Amino acid sequence: MDATMKEIILVPTDFSEVCANAANQAAEAALMLGHKVTLLHVINNDTKAFLRNEKLASKSIEAKLTEIANDLKTKYGIDVDTITREGSIFTEIGEVAKDLKVNMIFLGTHGKVGLQHLTGSYALKVVTSSPAPTIVVQKRPFKHGYKSIVLPITSEAGPLEKTRWAVYVAKKFGATIHIYLIGEANEAVYQASKQIAGYFAKNNVAFTERTSEKSSNFSKQVLDYSTTINADLIMIMTDPDKGLTSYLLGRYDEDIIFNVSQIPVMCINPRRFNYEILGL
Repeated sequence: MDATMKEIILVPTDFSEVCANAANQAAEAALMLGHKVTLLHVINNDTKAFLRNEKLASKSIEAKLTEIANDLKTKYGIDVDTITREGSIFTEIGEVAKDLKVNMIFLGTHGKVGLQHLTGSYALKVVTSSPAPTIVVQKRPFKHGYKSIVLPITSEAGPLEKTRWAVYVAKKFGATIHIYLIGEANEAVYQASKQIAGYFAKNNVAFTERTSEKSSNFSKQVLDYSTTINADLIMIMTDPDKGLTSYLLGRYDEDIIFNVSQIPVMCINPRRFNYEILGL
């Protein structure tokens, strides 16, 4: 966790079932982390069309957010705020996260169901524009935080941010980290994996190590392994481009994020501020 971040979890919602699941998972995490949840709805053209078709006033959006917030407060005993912004979901979610200095984002992603279609490339745009780690959630519910976390290692690039966030999450949730090294790892990647294991040991984090078989489909191996061990979170890092000013998600990342087992995926953009995580 960066020193400038506040103890806030941001949850964008379009009031769909999957966003409700994201809100519940965020509330579970907030309870264990001692954080506050902030619910966000971005009023865009989809929202305006919905309000016109249903003959509803714009204040109904705030009323719905308040209703969800009150339910979460009652169920989990946490603080919940609400906020609305007008604009594009691709820019406003990231801007709100930046303005509030949130610690993480829980993003529900789904098919063509719901007011705003946060799926496929739409969801990826939100992930890559986020100033904070984003946990992508599908419909499958997970309760009681994250206890079994898979950490795929594919390169030696940017391991520090991902490793420190892994330690942060593992300590907060009492989780075991499962290091999963790509079978075609060269010496540099192998050494990075060993350094990560050493960092976990130094910080008293439970972990296991495993190397995949050599294969051209590492994402499938990661998902098969995650399913076999009943993982409840996978952590990945986006690829930096143009000097940490933009981020790319390849086919591997998309396969992981939209996995058919619907395991939540924590996506970390390699921001410079991640080098000053509190207490690590």
